[in-house]
Amino acid sequence: MSITSVGQLTDSVVAGAFGPAPATFGITSAFWLHHTTRLPGADVTYRNYYVLLRVGEVFGACSFEHGELDPTYCADTSGRTLADVLTSDDPLPVRVAALDAYLAAVEPHHTSPHAEEVVLPAGTPDVRAKARDAAVAGLLDVADGTKVALIGVVNPLVDAITARGGSCLPCDFNLDRTASGLPVSKDMTEVIDAADAVVATGMTLSNGSFDVLLQRCREQEKPLAIYAQTGSAVARAFLGNGVTALSAEPFPFSQFSSRPSSLYRYRTGT
Repeated sequence: MSITSVGQLTDSVVAGAFGPAPATFGITSAFWLHHTTRLPGADVTYRNYYVLLRVGEVFGACSFEHGELDPTYCADTSGRTLADVLTSDDPLPVRVAALDAYLAAVEPHHTSPHAEEVVLPAGTPDVRAKARDAAVAGLLDVADGTKVALIGVVNPLVDAITARGGSCLPCDFNLDRTASGLPVSKDMTEVIDAADAVVATGMTLSNGSFDVLLQRCREQEKPLAIYAQTGSAVARAFLGNGVTALSAEPFPFSQFSSRPSSLYRYRTGT
């Protein structure tokens, strides 16, 4: 099955093309997180907001921008089915979280035969962030001088790309410069067109830019690696069809613990 957009993926899930009907999956809990991080020595505070939906043993996750969603949505979402959410006019982040929950419930990352588990070490936030971002950077073959578009700036990932000899072309709506002083573009298509390879955050799913990203990388035949807390199982559905590699980090995310935790890497040669 060739899926070319998030909307088409949602329609296919609702139609039962990926397994059990989503009407058979109930949401047992819905919650909203506001989380901030400032790593030692940094002058940037990351402000993250997440929708989380629990279905059985898995969580569907989606980040969103400040003010995009009111936490009162939680009160009315527990007890609904995934089919109800997926076919509703709920805000996009809630629908992405529901889609992620369905695909993760059908095939959890920790049981997937295609996933490579990477255990992040115990330690401080900066130690764990550097290990995570090195694992993400390792998904791409970055030769000296390779221009890598980074859609969604995480400063340790900028450093990991640079350490491998790559030239990072960062893009982010909320930053003007990286911690290392690189100017940050607001135009995703500009950095994609200038790059040899692309690394993008799963938040492209929550802001509606994922389909554009996918199409542009397909048309230009550029490798696309996704690093995803948001919609990690959603991004997995596009492996081999625009997405060439994926770092999937299901909830609970690494920043919420100091103990060892796992992310799951996927690769495809197509």
